[in-house]
Amino acid sequence: MNLSAYFARIGYTGSTAPTLETLTGVVAGHTQHIPFENLDPLLGVPVADLSPAALTDKLVSRRRGGYCYEHNNLMRYALTDLGFDVDRLAGRVVWMNPAGLDGPPHAETHQALAVRIPGVDEPYLVDVGFGGQTLSSPIRLVVGPVQQTRHEPYRLRTHGRDYVLEALVRAEWQPLYTFGIDPRPLIDMEVGSWYVSTHPASTFVVGLSAALVTDDARWNLRGRNLAIHADGATERIRFDGAGQVLDALANRFGIDVSGLAGVERRIAEVLDT
Repeated sequence: MNLSAYFARIGYTGSTAPTLETLTGVVAGHTQHIPFENLDPLLGVPVADLSPAALTDKLVSRRRGGYCYEHNNLMRYALTDLGFDVDRLAGRVVWMNPAGLDGPPHAETHQALAVRIPGVDEPYLVDVGFGGQTLSSPIRLVVGPVQQTRHEPYRLRTHGRDYVLEALVRAEWQPLYTFGIDPRPLIDMEVGSWYVSTHPASTFVVGLSAALVTDDARWNLRGRNLAIHADGATERIRFDGAGQVLDALANRFGIDVSGLAGVERRIAEVLDT
């Protein structure tokens, strides 16, 4: 893990001591500078290698983004090098699912992190890879209290044997995903990543998504539709064609799309998916 290159990528110049201040600053820089995107699965490129070298090459050196398995494993490598104790957690997404928590369970296709700070008893939940509603700050991994992030308030509740993460969106508590706190090995994450990046029905294979968190807004792109959520209001932009979407990916989200063969043609095929 090349920490200097990673810090330059996320614009972080603060302390490297394993403290809550450092954790909060690294999470903020990461969510502001490395976008969520699924261009590799959309182009038929499986995301199978979650090693430090592969993730640093893609998300740092090549200035691409990625999805949860890429973001949160990169974050884990960085935090571990800084002296934090970090466990991988597996989750089941319920966000935007009409059946919500009461429907049939989805597969475990999300990854988050439990981070322990030296000298602090309770762990923190860190998740820099949940797309449009990703946590912009670490929160304590405790059930009950409402916890303010750099953006919306969040809270944790119990759901059977698991936890459920909820966000206050449009004045309503919305469940995002359930997760357990048993540490999971990298191989479990590799299996999940292979599934979501190759399964023919995966949303990452059949549609385009991108997201970025700024100081005061959330930028969410689905197909040709861009939504910018800020100060309780939403600005919506509908792009005419794939060329405009590609321009937004490059200039609004900061994704280096050079060298992605056939990307404009593929985007044109999923503009309304």
